[in-house]
Amino acid sequence: MPRILDALNRNAERWALLVFYVMLVITMFIEVLRREILSYSSIWGEEIVRYSFIYLAWIGAASAVRERGHIRIDVILQYVGRRVKALLYIFGDIVMFAVALVALYWSFETVIVSAKFGSVTHGLRISQVWFLSAVPIGFALVCFRLVQSFLRDLSDLRHGRSVYEGDKLFD
Repeated sequence: MPRILDALNRNAERWALLVFYVMLVITMFIEVLRREILSYSSIWGEEIVRYSFIYLAWIGAASAVRERGHIRIDVILQYVGRRVKALLYIFGDIVMFAVALVALYWSFETVIVSAKFGSVTHGLRISQVWFLSAVPIGFALVCFRLVQSFLRDLSDLRHGRSVYEGDKLFD
């Protein structure tokens, strides 16, 4: 069981991103062919692409938190010591966690209202709850990954290791 959880921890977002990306590309390809060859397009194809992109964005945000891949200005971090750098990363994670919790609460509120009134999508005629859930799912994953990052940084700080900085974009 720990091996399965470890594999999920390392690859869950990657696999989810792959599924949504493939669904987006295939649906968009089919819709372009239908539009150009048959001069007809469907509303469901447009909705699948739109909602796949939304899930891609929110799951990708959680993946970026895990890999510390968000855009940041880290010029100052090059001039401070290992301990200060770790404390700055921890402070950033705490602030981001607070913002994510507020956003999680308000995005979940939207899902509840949609479920209460039974709103459905125009083309697919599926409950919008499935698609509006992308935002709270994304923020919940971000919170989870921030807790992991916070614990990793505390461990690095406690053991005197360099804090995990993620991959640099232009190195």
